[in-house]
Amino acid sequence: QVQLEDSGGGLVQAGDSLRLSCVFYGRTFKAYAMGWFRQAPGKEREFVAAITWTGGSTYYEDSVKGRFTISRDNAKSTVYLQMNSVKPEDAAIYYCAADESISTVTSARRAAYWGQGTQVTVSS
Repeated sequence: QVQLEDSGGGLVQAGDSLRLSCVFYGRTFKAYAMGWFRQAPGKEREFVAAITWTGGSTYYEDSVKGRFTISRDNAKSTVYLQMNSVKPEDAAIYYCAADESISTVTSARRAAYWGQGTQVTVSS
């Protein structure tokens, strides 16, 4: 069984940077595509970024392109989300997700495994 432990959230000021981490347990990390999602109060969970199992391809939601970077360290079974130039609208609970398929890991309804979430709060 896959378990995901995400962390790194906190309170930041607009314009600052933050790095989220998600550690993968239970299966072979390299066999899984990984993703990040976020959910703000009163809103649906939305896709933020995803990365293939090799790390060779990445995908981003339009509003974070050029500001956020997803990466993975297969030796550490960890996926990261580097968040730069953070905006108030980036405030949300961020969740990492894992799935064997890159197309499925970009779907909030279909991704197989989820972390518990880490809160990002942005002050303006």
